Amino acid sequence: MTNSDDRPPGDRDRLRELLDAVLADEHTTLDEMATGAYSSPFHFSRQVSRGAGESPVALRRRVLLERAAWMLQRGRPVTEVAFDSGYESVDGFARAFTRAFGFSPSRAATEGVRPSGGHSHWLPAPNGIHFHSPTVLYVDSGTPTVESSGDVVMLMVRHELDDIDALLDAAKAVSADDWSRIRLPGHRNLDWHGPEESLAQVMSLLVADRQPWLASIEGADTPPEPPTDLPGLVELHRELTPRWLALVRDIDRRHAWQDRIVDALCDPPESFLLSQIVAHVLTFSAHRRQLVRWMLRDAGVDVAHLDPDPIMWHRKHSGGF
Repeated sequence: MTNSDDRPPGDRDRLRELLDAVLADEHTTLDEMATGAYSSPFHFSRQVSRGAGESPVALRRRVLLERAAWMLQRGRPVTEVAFDSGYESVDGFARAFTRAFGFSPSRAATEGVRPSGGHSHWLPAPNGIHFHSPTVLYVDSGTPTVESSGDVVMLMVRHELDDIDALLDAAKAVSADDWSRIRLPGHRNLDWHGPEESLAQVMSLLVADRQPWLASIEGADTPPEPPTDLPGLVELHRELTPRWLALVRDIDRRHAWQDRIVDALCDPPESFLLSQIVAHVLTFSAHRRQLVRWMLRDAGVDVAHLDPDPIMWHRKHSGGF
């Protein structure tokens, strides 16, 4: 691990460095965590508690128990999981696990019992920091082509993603000059976003807006600047779509709209409700999609067939109902 003081400014957020030190496999004590973060135990504990709302020892213990539950649900033996989780005895692990989850590790292993009404291996947390699968955070398998008409949030999310896809396809008819031409001098939606003066800039922010939120929730580093060329945006949209759909479905499945994350990519770190994040993305996406339609028309592209109305979209994709 490199001393964060030696890194280029903005390369990593300090809170992320602290959290990495808390959760590193080789750090089993507070002293080891603090040493890994190049800090004294006192200052390290104070910084983590202030930034994450949880002491480093409590945070590490909870995440390791979540990992233990995840492993047990997938058939790992209780004894193996106990020692992998840093416990010196199976009895000590069993007591800690039962106290946290409300049922024994052997029951989790044999019956697949899960906390939170069967929704997850996660425990209550003040910061949205949880153990995730070591392969990928969310896997969106069997994605339906149509959302239930009774699921308003997923209908809106799916419509938004399909609409972006259609707009990207329509933009293929735009010349290179029209793609980068300034059409709204000085326009920007948010001070902390870049300018939105050209079709390229608006489309870039439209496609990439969910990327930093995904990185924050996944605990990943700040994503690179999004592309501004059309092929790059098509590829990025294809990569982000299943992850975003799976994230929203998982939040809804767990009734986790009031869960809060600490966004370590902000400077200083901020906390957000998951409901706020999805509402933010949908709100600014709706504005940008209408702006893209205007810019495409201004560039001479016929977009009359790209009806922005989710009613028409749902009728088309649900057999006319």
